[in-house]
Amino acid sequence: MRTLFLNPPSFQGFDGGAGSRWPSTREIESYWYPVWLCYPAGMLPDSKVLDAPPHGVTIEETVAQAKNFELLVLFTSSPGFHVDVKIAEMMKDSNPKMQVCFVGPPVAIEPDKVLDATKAIDFIVRREFDYQIANYAKGTPLSELPGVSYRANGKNVHNPEGPQIENLDELPWVTKVYKRDLDFRRYNVPFLLNPYISFYTTRGCPAMCTFCLWPQTHSGHRWRLRSAQDIANEVKFSLENFPGLKEIFFDDDTFNYRKQRTLEVCAELRRQKLDFTWSCTSRVTTDYETLKAMKEAGARLLIVGYETGDAQILKNMKKGATIDMAHRFTENAHKLGLVIHGDFIIGMPGETRETIRTTIDFAKKLDCETIQVSIAHAYPGTEFYQYAKQNNLVQLNMADNQGHQLPNVIYPGILDRAEMVDWVERFYGEYYFRPKAAWRIVRKAIFDGPERKRLYKEARSYLSLRHKRKKYVAEYKAAGVDPSLKEAEVEEPVLK
Repeated sequence: MRTLFLNPPSFQGFDGGAGSRWPSTREIESYWYPVWLCYPAGMLPDSKVLDAPPHGVTIEETVAQAKNFELLVLFTSSPGFHVDVKIAEMMKDSNPKMQVCFVGPPVAIEPDKVLDATKAIDFIVRREFDYQIANYAKGTPLSELPGVSYRANGKNVHNPEGPQIENLDELPWVTKVYKRDLDFRRYNVPFLLNPYISFYTTRGCPAMCTFCLWPQTHSGHRWRLRSAQDIANEVKFSLENFPGLKEIFFDDDTFNYRKQRTLEVCAELRRQKLDFTWSCTSRVTTDYETLKAMKEAGARLLIVGYETGDAQILKNMKKGATIDMAHRFTENAHKLGLVIHGDFIIGMPGETRETIRTTIDFAKKLDCETIQVSIAHAYPGTEFYQYAKQNNLVQLNMADNQGHQLPNVIYPGILDRAEMVDWVERFYGEYYFRPKAAWRIVRKAIFDGPERKRLYKEARSYLSLRHKRKKYVAEYKAAGVDPSLKEAEVEEPVLK
C-alpha cells in the first residue's frame, strides 16, 4: 500500500507531533523532526513523509494528497487531536478507499475514545508502531498485528501488546528519510545552531518523572540502545549528505543516562575522527569525567530538565535529582565550556507563589545561557494526570484556540489559571532582562552575523507573545471568573 506518513497542519506555528515532547505553539517558532514517523517510512521505499507545519503545507494542500495514497498514518497529539480528526475526515471524504491509522500518545492511552471519535479512523497502533505499519502496508491483516486496535462486527477490538523493539540497529536511519522527503533548512530550534538535524541513539527512559509524556505513553521506561558504531555511521552519513549542516542533536529522552555507555559513544565518535558539533539532552546526575568526554567528542550544548528550585517539588515529581546535584553539574559544565539550555516547569504538585519565587532565584543563580519555562500539563496516561484526577483538581483545556499553553490543572485557593500564566511571563522577564543575560544576546547579535537575522525574528516573536500573555491575564482578572469552574461554563479570553 502506498503510504503517507503525516505530521498534520494545525495551529499556526504549532509543533505538535512525531517528535515534539511538549506539543504547543511556543514563545519562539520551533520545529522538531518527525522522527517517529520516519522509521517506518524508511521501511517502505514508495512511502512519503509530509511534515506540514515547518514546510508551510496548508490543510487544503494536505487533503489534496489523499488521492495519491492507499494508507494514511497520522501522528496525533492531545492538544491537536480535534483538528487532526477533522483533517482525517476531509481526507477520507476525498479518498474513501484510503485506510486511516492514528498513532501517537493519545491513542495508546485512550484507544476507544480515539476510535469512537470518527469513522474516518480505521485503526490505531498503540505505542511503538514501526513494524506494525510496515507489515500492514505489505499485506499482514490487522488481526495479526500486536498493539493494534480496530473495529470488527460493530465492536472495538484491541490486540494484545507485543514486545518492544530491542535491536535498534536493525531500524532504518531516519536521516535517509529526511534527505528523501524533508527540507532540513525548514527546521529551527532557537538554542540549536541552524540548520540542524536530530535523531535518536536510544529509545525509552528509565527515569520516573511523573509529568513526562513519552516514556509513560509511547516509548516506555525500558532503555534500549543503538550501538556506538551505528550512531557514528549515521553521523557520518549526515555530514556527507546535508550541505551546510551546523549541528546534530541527539534527541533521546536522556542521552547520557549511563556513564559507561556515554563514554563508549564519545570514544567511537573520536575514533572515526568525526569533526562535528553536537548537542543532546542531559541529567544533572552526569559527572565531570563524562561531561569532559562529551566536550572532547564535539558536544556544544546540553538540554537539562532542572524543573524547579524547590526540593520537595523535585521529590513530588520523582525527578531523581537534588538541588545540590544541579548546582554541581552546572558548575562543571560551564567550567568545560559547555552551553546549557535549562528547562523549568510551573504548576507541579506542591507549587505556591513562594516555590515559584524560589525557582526563579534558583534559575538566576544557575545562569544557563537559555531557558524554557513551561506550564505543567497533565497529559492523559501520565502519573501527574492520575494525581490530578484522584485529587479532583480541575481539568481544563491545555491550549487556547491557537495552540498556546494554558494550565489544564489548577490549585484552587493557591494558584489560579491566570496567575500561572502571569508567573511564566514574570519568570522570562526577570531572567532575560538581567544585564548579564541581555548582554549575552546582544553580543551574539553583534558578533555573529549569520545569527543576527534569526535573533531579530525570535525577539519579535517573543515580545508579541509577551504582550498576548499580559493581555490574557488582564482580561481574566477583569472578568472575575472563578478558575475552578469548568471551562464549558464560562467564556474564556484567548491569546488572540
